[in-house]
Formats: sequence, C-alpha cells, structure tokens
Amino acid sequence: MNILAVETSCDETSVALVRDGRHILANVIASQIALHKQYGGVVPELASRLHIVTIVPVLDRALRDAGLDWSQIDAVAATKGPGLSPALLVGVNAAKALSFARQKPLLAVNHIEGHIYSNWLIPEAGAASGTALPEPQFPALCLIVSGGHTELALMLGHGSYRLLGKTIDDAAGEAFDKAARILGLGYPGGPAIQKAAEGGDPNRFSFPRAWLKGTYDFSFSGLKTALLRKTQEYGLVTQKPSPWQTQPAGDAAPATPGRQVPVSQRPVPIADLAASFQWAAVDALVEKTAAAAAEHNVREVLVAGGVAANSLLRARLGERLAVPFRYPPLVLCTDNAAMIAAAGYYRYAEAVTHDFTLDIEPNARFA
Repeated sequence: MNILAVETSCDETSVALVRDGRHILANVIASQIALHKQYGGVVPELASRLHIVTIVPVLDRALRDAGLDWSQIDAVAATKGPGLSPALLVGVNAAKALSFARQKPLLAVNHIEGHIYSNWLIPEAGAASGTALPEPQFPALCLIVSGGHTELALMLGHGSYRLLGKTIDDAAGEAFDKAARILGLGYPGGPAIQKAAEGGDPNRFSFPRAWLKGTYDFSFSGLKTALLRKTQEYGLVTQKPSPWQTQPAGDAAPATPGRQVPVSQRPVPIADLAASFQWAAVDALVEKTAAAAAEHNVREVLVAGGVAANSLLRARLGERLAVPFRYPPLVLCTDNAAMIAAAGYYRYAEAVTHDFTLDIEPNARFA
C-alpha cells in the first residue's frame, strides 16, 4: 500500500511516498532555514507564502523520485496539526485537492504522532542491504523532543497513547533556540549549541534542572533564565536585530540573527556555557525518560523530533536506559512527510479516513 503525504506544519515543505508504512519511496524536503535565519526564528506568514510557492515543485519531484503514477497511490495524508495555522492550511488544502481530483481516501495525521512513527521507517542503509529491521515493540515509551513539543507518552499500540508528561513552558528545542540566541550562536539553536559545546566543560557552570517531583513534566524556562543571568555576569548582551538591520537572503554576506555586544573586557567562555546548558537540558530529559521507562515496564523507548538528533542526548540515553531504544536517522528527526505517511498508513489500516470538511487543528493533541 502506497501513501502520499504532505507536511507543512512549520518551515519545511515536504512530500513523501511510503510503502506499507515503512519503506520510503521518496521524501522531498524543501527547507526554509535560509529565509527565517535572518529573523532568528520562524515567521509564520513568510513560511506560508513560501509553502505556496514550493508545494507543487516538491510534489512533482516526489512523484518522479518514487517512479509511481496515481493509479499506484492508495491514499493521501496531510498534517492537520499541531503547527502554525498559515502553514498548515497550505498542506491540508493541497492534500484535499489531490484527494478530490484523484479520488483517493484522505487521511489526517497528528504531527506529534508523525514524529513517533519516524521510528517505523527503515533507514536507507538498511533498505539497501535488505536488512529486516523489526518494528518497535509495545508497550513503548515515546520521548518527543522538538522545537515546539516535549512530551513523554506511553504507546500501548497503534493509535493508543497515554500522555505521561509534557513541558509546562518552553519545549526543549525552543529552549535550545533561545539559548543560542543568548549566546549569539545563530539559528537553528540545537545544532549551534551542540557545535559550540564541543571542547567545552559541561561541569563548569551548575545550571538548574526543574525536576517537578511527582510528575513526568518538564520545564526549561528556569534553565534559559539561568544562562541569561550568567552571560550578563560576563558583560555579554545579545541583541536581536530588527528586520531592516538584517542582510537580505540573496546577498553574498549572510545575516547574523543576533549579535554579541560585550560591555566589558572579561572573556566570555562560550564553549563552557553551551556545554553546561546542553548537559542540564539533556540531563532532565534523560532522567525523566529513564524513570518512566522503569515504572511502566516498557519494552522499548522511541525518541523522535528535532532534538533527537542531539548526540549527547543519544549517548546519555544509551548509558541510562535498561531497555533498547531507537531514534530515526538525522533527516527523519526534523519535520518531513515520510513520517506523516508512515502514521497515515497505520491509520488507514484501521479504516480511519476523513472527508472534505477536514480542517486544521493548530493546537491538536495526540493523547
């Protein structure tokens, strides 16, 4: 069964075709990082406009890459939410138009659930070698960590979830973005913090962890504030530029989404600050995940979302967990349509389809 999926929840325009929920036939992703980098974050209206321009070329490329015609496509899936309203509208309406024009069933997929199902997709290396990668085993604990979401959910079966905990303020990825801005490291923040932390001392600064005892909830606002206060002790002030101060995306010199303005001659230990921040954020994620996995006697832990690409998070989970854990290849950690197609397949297998009254749900919950 071949599912075509569209993903436009934030700043990636993506179309994918996936067979039987696991085999990627095509996964085309058009990133908007170059556009939003000059503003230090995603501008929803600009994202929506670029989705409109990009969606048809991305769709055409995906169909060519997959080598399929419409007679070989069984259903069309799209991200309904959560996400940015202007961005979601483009993908949902594109999917509805394709479903209507080609007379294909329409599937609505929750974006967070899509991230979870990225762990069902077979990596390219495994597919090429013919390696049979087993499906995740239930019950599984899902740690979803991205720019907009941080959740711990117990997955009892396909479509069956129990939310154990979530962030009460910033998502983990959002905290990384804000930390990178504080340190003047640029956007997106996750890769910037990880790179800056290389060679830094993670024990130099004792940043707080909000344990929120008795819950599996997360909080990163205090950690972000502690970093800000520490940089101010070194006389470092990071100013976010106004749009008219940024460099146009087409110019030779790229814009800097935040500049460091030292107000003293005291050296600023950027590497140590980044390493200490990263260690504190990852420590909270890992300890809560390990505790939840033990309490609920899960068979596997599934990590998903953009922050799942963080190498320290992967290494620490490997040290702390007593059960197997898996995470997607880097290209499937960030937003992509292949994960939406995978989730859509398991929905379609249960005869869950939608009609053309389908609308976006920017604040959709999955559990």
